[in-house]
Amino acid sequence: MHIEIDVKMNYRLGADRAALLTLEVAENTEGQRILSDNLEIADATVTRIAGEAGVGQRVWAALATEEMRLSYTAQIEVTRGAVALESFDAAPIHALPPEALTFLRPSRLVQSDMFGPFVARRFAGLEGGAKVAAISDWVRRSMAYGAFGSTQATTALDTFAARQGVCRDFVHVVCALVRAANIPARYVAAYGPDVDPPDFHAVAQVWLGGAWQLVDATGLCAPETLAVIAVGRDAGDTAFMETTDAAQFLSQSVQVSRRPAPARP
Repeated sequence: MHIEIDVKMNYRLGADRAALLTLEVAENTEGQRILSDNLEIADATVTRIAGEAGVGQRVWAALATEEMRLSYTAQIEVTRGAVALESFDAAPIHALPPEALTFLRPSRLVQSDMFGPFVARRFAGLEGGAKVAAISDWVRRSMAYGAFGSTQATTALDTFAARQGVCRDFVHVVCALVRAANIPARYVAAYGPDVDPPDFHAVAQVWLGGAWQLVDATGLCAPETLAVIAVGRDAGDTAFMETTDAAQFLSQSVQVSRRPAPARP
């Protein structure tokens, strides 16, 4: 599957005139290939650094003026196929690789250590991928999708109690419940063509069958349609823009669309 991405951002930055951006599709991630991409930031010096867990990269933009005018376009081939989570086993903790072990632990926005009793009771008798699938289904059926006052400070506990939120909140609850089941789970920033209204999207990845498997509990996007940008413990690790002082929103648009595969010669 081929998707086309077009992001436009316009912000007025503070005195530091610097922003840390996480926008570009990850090049070193299985299941996707960058056919072309271009990032333009007017009057900026750009420095790239590695993303969390070695996935993708971030961009430091140092601006000559206070206004940041950014354009990012990309053509992506998504090569991963659909998978049945129920077909995967979960590895015992002692057999987890270091890259997965980190994502068993609680984080500031994902207090997975608070959900053990609920997971043990609600998903009793299930193991591995079957348990993850049941957790994802439970989140999708039990929560209402929408802003509902969700903020950057909203945690998995907040969302679990409110039973409502946006994609980041769904992911936080999924990660909390899956980690409480002793299965690694991490937060994923992504682009998906079926997000309505179009915007940056968030899904989860779980460690099953010796690899990271994508899970979207919102039901908006299938894994075979997603382009991964970055991963982290929670949304705090994957923000599309971070600044050291206040930034004023001027305009922003995110467009992700399907494109026919190019004809083979």
